[in-house]
Amino acid sequence: MVLRQLRILAVDIGAGTQDILLYEDGIPVENCVKLVLPSGTKQVAGKIARATAEGRDIFLSGHLMGGGPLVRALKKHLKAGLKVYAVPSAAKTIRDDLREVEAMGVEVVDHKPGTECQEIELRDLDLEKLSSALSLYDVSLPEIVAVAVQDHGEVIGRSNRKFRFEHWERFLQGEGQLQDLLYRDNVPPYLTRMLAVQEDAPGAFVMDTGTAAFSGALLDPVVASHQKDGVLLVNVGNQHTLAALMKGERIWGIFEHHTGLMTPEKLADYLQRFVRGELSNEEVYDDHGHGCAVVPGAPGPESFSFVAVTGPQRHLAEKIGYFAAPYGDMMLSGSFGLVAAVKKYLQQ
Repeated sequence: MVLRQLRILAVDIGAGTQDILLYEDGIPVENCVKLVLPSGTKQVAGKIARATAEGRDIFLSGHLMGGGPLVRALKKHLKAGLKVYAVPSAAKTIRDDLREVEAMGVEVVDHKPGTECQEIELRDLDLEKLSSALSLYDVSLPEIVAVAVQDHGEVIGRSNRKFRFEHWERFLQGEGQLQDLLYRDNVPPYLTRMLAVQEDAPGAFVMDTGTAAFSGALLDPVVASHQKDGVLLVNVGNQHTLAALMKGERIWGIFEHHTGLMTPEKLADYLQRFVRGELSNEEVYDDHGHGCAVVPGAPGPESFSFVAVTGPQRHLAEKIGYFAAPYGDMMLSGSFGLVAAVKKYLQQ
């Protein structure tokens, strides 16, 4: 019997970048192929901006994907008096409720209109493009694919900030195991962005970007040495800041806010009160964040005095804690975390 070498493509997709790792058993992780490329939403935003400058109407095809830069570019396009057409699956990138999308001025259609317009295809993950680029270096894509995206979850008529945090609360009310947040054939039906990724990569493992970053941070030996006694994990992403109280294998509390609303002082204050159990869900939500929740009976604040920080905006937490750098590369934390979670899944 010939054992096949384990190879995993891990892609951590954020608002600004997509961080890619081609993991291969048998070689040092430091020698694995790694890339930090512009995210799909950033690339699409650039295409829309060019169409705006050229005065061209656009037609959005493809799937639901991350918004952010893309949606901001769309609003500028519409403000310039130009038309935007979109199929329903692509239009949900803008808002879950298609009535809200149409109210913005986007025309939701079933197919490309007969008028002259530029087609722009939406998708978070483009395996064909990545495969083509890597083939120039004689590198093939692995069969196993793992992708991290930030998914608010589909909700109509309610706050998506509250809805996303309810997902975290259900997780905390369960066993609170980080590994349980890796999905394959069990993606909750409301996590539509993850499901859209699986349309482009059938059978792919999917995970939230924040929890993938936590999984990666725990691979740093310094952070790992504190896991048994307790650690405050903080991922300061380009759009979202996610923090978790973790002791052993259990996550005891979660805090989530928008990075753009943070200053170093504000973040430090929030995290200190989160650890002490003095921060309410309502306060965070009223400040335009997502929320805060701690499991009743959680270990005391002394268990979370060590703070591990990761994420592209980690400078906001420079004075708060230790900068985790698994395998010496902070930007690939989420990708390393995906690989660790998938390997654990396959071993089970």
